[in-house]
Amino acid sequence: MSDTFHPYPHVPKVYPPGKPACAGAQHVPVLIVGGGPVGLATALGLARHGVRSVLIEADDGVCTGSRAICISRRSLEIIDRLGALDGFMSKGLPWAGGRSFYRDEEVLHFTMPQDAQQKLPPMLNLAQYHIEQFLLDAAERQSELIDIRWQTRVTGVEQRADGATVTVATPDATYKIEADWLVAADGGRSAVREALGLKLQGTSYEGRYVIVDIHLKSERPTERLAYFDPPSNPGSTVLVHKQHDDIWRIDYQLRDDEDAQAAVLLENVAPRVDSLLAMMGETAPWHPVWITIYKANALTLDKYRHGPVLFAGDAAHLVPIFGVRGANSGIDDADNLAWKLAYVVKGQAPQGLLDSYSDERVFAARENLRHGSKSTEFMAPPTFAFELMRTAVLGLAGKHAHVRSLINPRQTSAIAYAQSPLNAVDADVFATGPAPGTVLPECPLALPHNGGQKAGYITDLVRRAAGAFTGLYFSGDGAVPAELLALGDTLPLSTVAISRSGAQECAWDHTARVFSLFDAQPGTFYLVRPDGHVLGRWRQVRAGQVAQALARILAS
Repeated sequence: MSDTFHPYPHVPKVYPPGKPACAGAQHVPVLIVGGGPVGLATALGLARHGVRSVLIEADDGVCTGSRAICISRRSLEIIDRLGALDGFMSKGLPWAGGRSFYRDEEVLHFTMPQDAQQKLPPMLNLAQYHIEQFLLDAAERQSELIDIRWQTRVTGVEQRADGATVTVATPDATYKIEADWLVAADGGRSAVREALGLKLQGTSYEGRYVIVDIHLKSERPTERLAYFDPPSNPGSTVLVHKQHDDIWRIDYQLRDDEDAQAAVLLENVAPRVDSLLAMMGETAPWHPVWITIYKANALTLDKYRHGPVLFAGDAAHLVPIFGVRGANSGIDDADNLAWKLAYVVKGQAPQGLLDSYSDERVFAARENLRHGSKSTEFMAPPTFAFELMRTAVLGLAGKHAHVRSLINPRQTSAIAYAQSPLNAVDADVFATGPAPGTVLPECPLALPHNGGQKAGYITDLVRRAAGAFTGLYFSGDGAVPAELLALGDTLPLSTVAISRSGAQECAWDHTARVFSLFDAQPGTFYLVRPDGHVLGRWRQVRAGQVAQALARILAS
């Protein structure tokens, strides 16, 4: 790149103190390889359960460059539980929809679900270097449980019957770490995956995109912008996202005959950016911050557990950027894995619980790949037939609303584990409400607080449970049957009453929406996993039903 670039001058690179190399092998309960969002989220999730981990990262600090930028509501909910939400909300730019254009005509204006009942925005634009920094800040507050070692590279992995031995190299020495469990969150070029001889399977698309970050002052609102065959770049597709600190991310498709090395030279990038900004009506001066090239992949491992080694994030799957499912699916991996691994490490659940991590997240990856592939095939048609279909859809969409759904970018949403082996059988009939395997819907509640109540939300109850399972008991008078409360004496279960009354010791359905949202009546009970997915529900609960559902998961 040209020396006129100033890569992220507003964000100093962080060089946290490293750990000295140790003579001889060390033993740790959990070793996490990879200090990106997925590795940090896994470490924070384990720490939430009091489980210590060592996290190693080959680089010397948080990332630079243009990587993930769009964080979904579901990911923000997870980050809230990890204690890092404040930084995300203060720095990120929330958005709820976007516009697509064909040549010079708007053909789609979409909005994601958003109403006054939601605690968090549907999507937040935040560059990955900030994502990592805020998660790192939270991890450093848990330094007694999270040991971060920078400039530490994996050079070998040996699986044992009772764990894995990992050889690592630092600038000063090489040493071994013996881990009971090894979490591979080391990205698309995973050294752990390579060491085990595992291969991602799926589709690699031929279409290439140039990613350009520029600095530009603009009052334009934050929304996703997509331009198909725009006058500024005929025959191409262009995506535009506004970020914090007056940074804009521009992705544009290269023609098949364009040379990739030449395509990232500033003298070739600048005219396309100038033309795009002129088309958008942006007249302020701009300067480049980062240029790179991207190729879409839709790949996954067949399973994410290989004995004591567990794969997450890009080490497990590579998802096309369209629909923003990459980093978000990785954060969901970390959330699913952390509580299960913590329960196993603490002896509260058998090792087989980790097989459900693989089952659920492989299913989720295939769903994300299915949607991501459809979006990719529309954004960058792989064949003449796809291109012909896209041209027809775009040409009709301006006047025919029924075809506009084909342009929809299929933004990421929470995956329901409808067939999870952990789910309790839904024996009762519910007209609505979250079924086993789905995540909790959001709604305001008045929560018990210091003998009184304060404003809160349904998802706050999962955060307050601090890693335990959450029981939502719908009560007529705010009381919980003694036999249900007694389950918490021997099981990791935190039960709270939800009542239509304002009783101080319960959560108050002050909007009169929660009972109907869950299709609940007095006596209804929802059992929720530590990651916010519903495990089971009963119209008129008996304590034995809840105990049995938990016994299928826990070692007791």
